[in-house]
Amino acid sequence: MLEFVFLAVLLMIPVVYLVLTLGQLQGGAYAVVGAADQAAKVFAAEADPARGRAAAEVAVALALRDHGFSLDDARLDIACSAAGCLAPGSTVTATVTLRVPLPGVPSLPGASLDAATVDSVASQVVGRFR
Repeated sequence: MLEFVFLAVLLMIPVVYLVLTLGQLQGGAYAVVGAADQAAKVFAAEADPARGRAAAEVAVALALRDHGFSLDDARLDIACSAAGCLAPGSTVTATVTLRVPLPGVPSLPGASLDAATVDSVASQVVGRFR
């Protein structure tokens, strides 16, 4: 009986931690997909690229916070297909990259304790009529 309890605990702890890590990765994947989609949409809806960038950063922060992630672990890149970024008919592409931390492990200075890095790309066409 004692051996069974000892082995069960010894084997169950890594399995439970693996499940928690996979859940954290899946949450990160959902977060970046939503963040990239919303960032491209709000950037394309603005009239000024500077205001569009600010609105996209707010959208990314909200999407990440909804999934329990910090904006400090994310990066937003915006690219445009035309010289005039918000010209009608041009395409705005938002790329969000997120470092997903290991669950339950505090961050240490100089150490990278990330489970993985996930990213997502979304594009939005700027409308002809505003």
